Order: sequence, then C-alpha cells, then structure tokens
Amino acid sequence: MARIIVIGSGFGGLGAAIRLAARGHEVEIFEKRDKIGGRGYVYEADGFKFDSGPTVITAPFMFDDLWAIAGKRREDDVTFIPLNPFYRIFDSEGRKLDYNGDESFILEQIRQRSPADAEGYQQFMRSTGPIFEKGFVELADKPFLHFSDMIKVAPDLIRMKSYLSVYQYVSQFVGDDFLRRCWSFHPLLIGGNPFDSPSIYAMIHYLEREWGVHYAQGGTGVLIAAMGRLFESLGGKIHLNAEISEIVVNADQRRRVKGVRLGDGTVVEADHIVSNADVAFTYRSLIAPEYRRKNTDQHIERMKYSMSLFVIYFGTKRRYLDSGLAHHNIILSERYRGLLQDIFRHKVLADDFSLYLHMPTMTDSSIAPEGCENFYVLSPVPHLGADIDWAKMAQPYKNRILEFLEANYLPDLRKNIITEHHIDPRYFQNTLNSYLGSAFSVQPLLMQSAWFRPHNRSEDFDNLYFVGAGTHPGAGLPGVLSSSIIADRLIAEVAPDPMPVSQRHRAAPDRLTPEIV
Repeated sequence: MARIIVIGSGFGGLGAAIRLAARGHEVEIFEKRDKIGGRGYVYEADGFKFDSGPTVITAPFMFDDLWAIAGKRREDDVTFIPLNPFYRIFDSEGRKLDYNGDESFILEQIRQRSPADAEGYQQFMRSTGPIFEKGFVELADKPFLHFSDMIKVAPDLIRMKSYLSVYQYVSQFVGDDFLRRCWSFHPLLIGGNPFDSPSIYAMIHYLEREWGVHYAQGGTGVLIAAMGRLFESLGGKIHLNAEISEIVVNADQRRRVKGVRLGDGTVVEADHIVSNADVAFTYRSLIAPEYRRKNTDQHIERMKYSMSLFVIYFGTKRRYLDSGLAHHNIILSERYRGLLQDIFRHKVLADDFSLYLHMPTMTDSSIAPEGCENFYVLSPVPHLGADIDWAKMAQPYKNRILEFLEANYLPDLRKNIITEHHIDPRYFQNTLNSYLGSAFSVQPLLMQSAWFRPHNRSEDFDNLYFVGAGTHPGAGLPGVLSSSIIADRLIAEVAPDPMPVSQRHRAAPDRLTPEIV
C-alpha cells in the first residue's frame, strides 16, 4: 500500500484521489480552504447558493465511471439535468441563436440567419468527428512524457490541420461572421483565444453535440460534495484549512519528494504526491529552486498563461423568467477579434466586453429563496501581467456590466439586487494561487499542448504528479478528469495495487470515453 498525498481538492484532485483510493492506497487530501472544490467552491449568502467556478457539465460518463469504480451509481447521489438549449448566444444587437444537440433544430437556426451556411455547418460537424476520436478518445488520457510521444502523433496533428486556429478552421465551412463566433467560442471555456487555440479544440463542439450539456441538481457544489463523500467512503481522508507551505525533497535521493510541510511546520510524509495546485505555483512557491533543474522559475515564466476573469455573483428579489434568457447565455460584443486581442495580446481593459451570463434558477429554483433569481456574470479580462489596478478598476467595471445588463436584458436590475459578490484577477492569484491570476493556467496553444505542456509526472521528481488545468490535456471538466486518469495510471506503474482485483469494485472500465456507436 502506497501512502499518497493530494494537494488541493478541485475536480482533478478529487478524481485522482477517488481512483487511487479505489485501488486500495492510503490517500489524503490537503485543502487550504474551508471547503473542498478548488475553482468549484460554493459561496452562500442570504439564502442564495453561488457556484464560483465550473457550471457547464459535459462528458457525464466520466463522472459515472468514478462512481462505478467504487461500486456505486452516480445517479444515486447526484442528478444530472440535460439542458435545452445548451447555450443561448446573442449578437451585439440582441439577436439570438439557440444551440442544442438536435441537428435539425440547429440547421433551422442557421437558416434563419444565413441559409447558405447550413450545408457548411454539416460539413464542419462531420470533420470534427475524427478530431474528437484522435484528440479525446486516443490522446486525452495518455501521458506525453517523452518527445518521442509527440513525434508519434505529429502526422495526425498535421492531418487534422492543428496549425489552424479554431476560428480559421470554422471559417473554412461557415461564412457568416456571427455563426463563426458561435462555433469558435469554445476555447474561451478553457482559457484559450479562438484566434490562437489550435483547431483540435473544435472537438469540444462535437463532445457537446454527442453527450449534451448538463446541470447538477442543486448546483455544481452538490457534485463536488458528493465526490468528497465518495472518496471518504473508500477510506480517504480530507484535511481542510490545511495549507501546504513546502513540498519536501528527499536530501539523499534528490529526484524524489518525501512529503509536505504544513503551515504550522508539521511534515507529513508520503510515497507519492499529486498536486492539484496550480503548476506554476507548485514549482515556484513550494519547491526550492536548487532542486528544479528543468522547471526553473525562468522556464515557468516563459510560458504563456490564460486570461483571467471578472465575475459578479448576484441574487435578485424578483424573477426574470420573461427576460428572454436561458440557463447559459453568451452575449457577444460587436468586436470579436479586436476584443480578444485586447485581452490576450495588448493586455488592456477594453471599454466593451463579451459576457457569459449564468441563470441557474431557470432550471433549479432551490438554490435561491422563493421568488428570487440567482445569477453570475463573467467577463474575460487580462491576467495580472497587464498594467491594470484592480483596486481602482473593479468597482467601475462591475457597474458598467450591471448597467449593460439592466439596459438590455434585466430591467430594473440594480434596485432588485439583494446580495452581490464579485471576484477579479486578484482572487485567482491570492486565493487560488494561480500564477499571474490566470483563470485557466497555461494557455492552450499548439506549442503548449501535449508534450509541450507541463507534464503529468514531473521531469524533476519521479514521484511528483500533476492534475488539473495546467497539465495535459488542459482545462475544462473533461480535461482535468482526464489528467486524474493519467496520474492514476502512472502511479499504478510503480505502485502495484495493494488490493486484489477480486476485492475491488471495478465495475467501470479503466478508460476515458464511452462506447461510441
């Protein structure tokens, strides 16, 4: 039996902990905050429950597998509600397009906007199937630890035109600019710029079409809490308010870490450590520089990092069921390329913005007091590498967003708000320990993907592993859960399962994807 420490309790950390505990290892999670969840932390105020992070649940089979590994059924603990539409997307004039898993419905939506693009969309969808098969089915749960691993897949990446950006790829099939935006925004959900992210990320659209977009009844926090209980049912231990100050390196075997030091100086030893903390933070802040030959501060700082986010969580004393909004809303600025350049390249806070407006009480009234509405609105903004003083800019920026929503979608909004909380890039840096306050860690670029991304097993230490947004395959719930599969398999290679297979619950195959018909 190996003793394993998991640092952090986001989806990646919980997924790895559940898998390792199911194998019979002694697993402990150390979480710095008062609740588990990482970016999936839940805020509660005045009878409202606000999910702070992931709200779009795709690939539900990946959660089903975690429960099956423990011999249980996910649906006994968490209810997934399929959403229709997946998203309601608005242009700068307020015209909308609803997007769901029904191709005939989508084609009718397209024809209302640009009849000539219906056939192009069908061609686009057919082309994303092979990309999904290669990028998700074959590669997402495979570690890229050696450059030869990258060489092997290079021909496939070229054949899939990975040298094109997602926007360029979509533009081959669709002519209307608004429709191009509708089918290319997905990289923003994982911290990428649609004009820079490689075309392999077009597979996100395919994933959603195949398995839908879901909501966890009671909010994403209910899913997090259920995963915590599942882990504990397997014998795992969770330590809250337990911030790690150092990963302790074995002085006699410098390629091995031997444990963690807590804030009070206590050292807890382990055979393996899995970090669900930000990769850059883990290396730069938890491991002394003299032990890091590959992952030096300079190496970490040379990488490009995702944008950050400005998010307002607010509850209103009235319902907005007749607002024309859906559960998930995307409101696009008149500018697209220019705004994204301001965020990712110029790193300035633009006068305009594009927004994701989450309205979960459309689906689940239980997360707000009776007669009230629950919202969060998110605006992508530059990370802290920008010259923006958020101590001065947060309040006026928040006011601009609320004024916009009131003028265009939510009448009398500000006088109906009864609770409100906002976060900006400082939260991602100071609370989530995310380097530069980036919301999704390492930006998904072609030269920062697969082998070029921080590895799932450290190049500097043989028993230090990474899960979460900053490692392969990247951000988003399917990505971070895939990283937990990789970490589990890598540890299994060097730490045989202590529990005989006959005594373990292995109802779920050790795989990432479902059977694809």
